[in-house]
Amino acid sequence: MLDSAEIPASPWHEGELELQRSVGMAEQMDPVGRKVLRTYLLDQHREFYPLLPFIVIGAVDPDGAPWATIRAGQPGFLHSPDPLTLDVEAARDRSDPAERGMEDGDPIGMVGVDLITRRRNRLNGTVSRSADDRFSVTVGQSFGNCPRYIQNRQFAFIRDPAASSTPAAIVSDRLEGEARKIIEEADTFFVASYADRGAGREVDVSHRGGKPSFVRINADGSLTVPDFNGNLFFSTLGNFMINPRAGLVFVDHESGGLLQLTGAVEVVLDSPEIAAFDGAERLWRFTPEKIVLRPEALPLRWTFAENGFSPSSLMTGSWAQAERRLQAAERANNWRRFRIEKAVDESETIRSLTLAPVDGEALIPHLAGQHLPIRIADGDQHIRRSYTISSAPSDGHYRLSVKREGKASNLLHRMQPGDEIEARAPGGAFTIEAMERKRPAVLLAAGIGITPMLSMLRHVVHEGDRTRHRRPIWLFRSSRTVGERAFDQEIAGLVERANGSVHDIRVLSSPAAEDAGNYDAAGRIDMNLLKAHLPFGDYDFYLCGPGAFMQSIHDGLRGLNIAEERIHAEAFGPSALKRDTLAGQPNTPPSVPAATTPAKVIFTQSAKEARWKPGDGSLLEFAEARGLSPAYGCRAGNCGDCRTRIVKGAVSYISEPSYPVEGGEALICCSVPAEGGDLLLDI
Repeated sequence: MLDSAEIPASPWHEGELELQRSVGMAEQMDPVGRKVLRTYLLDQHREFYPLLPFIVIGAVDPDGAPWATIRAGQPGFLHSPDPLTLDVEAARDRSDPAERGMEDGDPIGMVGVDLITRRRNRLNGTVSRSADDRFSVTVGQSFGNCPRYIQNRQFAFIRDPAASSTPAAIVSDRLEGEARKIIEEADTFFVASYADRGAGREVDVSHRGGKPSFVRINADGSLTVPDFNGNLFFSTLGNFMINPRAGLVFVDHESGGLLQLTGAVEVVLDSPEIAAFDGAERLWRFTPEKIVLRPEALPLRWTFAENGFSPSSLMTGSWAQAERRLQAAERANNWRRFRIEKAVDESETIRSLTLAPVDGEALIPHLAGQHLPIRIADGDQHIRRSYTISSAPSDGHYRLSVKREGKASNLLHRMQPGDEIEARAPGGAFTIEAMERKRPAVLLAAGIGITPMLSMLRHVVHEGDRTRHRRPIWLFRSSRTVGERAFDQEIAGLVERANGSVHDIRVLSSPAAEDAGNYDAAGRIDMNLLKAHLPFGDYDFYLCGPGAFMQSIHDGLRGLNIAEERIHAEAFGPSALKRDTLAGQPNTPPSVPAATTPAKVIFTQSAKEARWKPGDGSLLEFAEARGLSPAYGCRAGNCGDCRTRIVKGAVSYISEPSYPVEGGEALICCSVPAEGGDLLLDI
């Protein structure tokens, strides 16, 4: 019967599954594994291996130490007589520590890489050896790999591959001299790992690439390696989760030397360094236990090709940049001077300012959709505001796009390149997950609400370029006229770059005659418009614009039974979005009754004392009326800029803030004194 049919075991082992689960992809990767992990060589792989001048091998010595190594020969030294076998015509090398793990019956892993075309294929299997000048591998598992992070290099032989090198191997337990230099300059290395399963031992070897010095040598002699986006197989790191040991090999491409290391591994899934290193999704640390430097071990020499860096490698960061970012993050709450590098009029009412830190140090990376708290000089006073950053984290700068309305924005509109403002670290919880794979995103913007959406759109498109996963986006943006609409050219470029994954729907509420042909719908963004353009499915909705627009869209979506948690919103000003109450919703402050009689409020930093009474407004308004200038951004409980430490007492919230409120803190823009005594605030 069907009910009693045995479900085939997962194609992945538990270590691989653990990491796939950590990124929410275990279910999706099951059919992928069943399709691409083969027990034989495809014809294209059988044709590929004979083209190579070298093969990378992962082996495990009798002591259980994994080693990565390389065997080289004239193209043709690798060949496949049948789909289950790969023959290797290469002599033993007794100076190679991996040789002890390449005896008859030993399991090994192999990866073939064409540095010219960036093609890459892997297999693991079992050694069959009857002579010292050759061996065969019976295929256990075979699969192809993507070409990312592979740098282009041209090869040349400088001696007969059958002739052995003459310099003796240098064995050590610490990194010194030439060994350190090879790692510090490396843009490529290979890593061997293994896991013991019920069916036997599976050995793997894989390629790693990045910018030069992407492997950091730590003070204790260990190595830290960023793990970039890949195919989600997690063959290497999955093995580490089960068996935290690795063998690394670095190649000195100019001298043919090999640096081989074996040791222990730790996988790091949560660290500030991950966010600080562009492209890193996790880290792993390697502590070498034995190091073997084999000068001139290979008969090959490589030269770096013109424009040889992989585009994927160029989209990653560096440890120097990461360290500067971490240092900047330590000063996140300090005001920092920024110079206006560029000013662009985006429309009749919106102007963009590109900012660079005056001190020349690194920026604190923002998340797409976040805002920047700024301080603008106005005579001998300062005006504090928060404006959404319209650039993407990958752009390497902060760009503020400001609508001219009010004193602060008018000051910004008059500024020119070379003028300065001050800023603190970016903040805000209105952000997007570019790597979400289950649901497309719908971005709904009215007027200046386009700014966080543009940051999100730039980020999603960039991440699509970097990872090859493009989250589908529908952007609905409205303005009164074409003259007031900003970023048309920029958004059109992103739509083209996204290869069909981004849809731009332009709405005008009051189109002029000359606007004909430059919009897709007249009127307002509403449910009928969404129904007309969105295919049936499940979406995440992101809303930003005036309060009435936000409330109307929110209520319309809820009327269509869109779950509250699928609606993400950013509202500025006192008209906060009124949401449906969610059972068990986090970050909701406890309900405390507001004071109904005058309450003493003491501002401890400024040594001021006053009596708040009903009708005096929020604590922020109360403080401003007493001549104080607390930080604030949205004045609606969304951004967190006004969060203030409560020294004593409690507050009551006029409207529910969306920003997470920590214990012992208050968002003074939307709170008042609570019943029950004096209130002391750290202002």
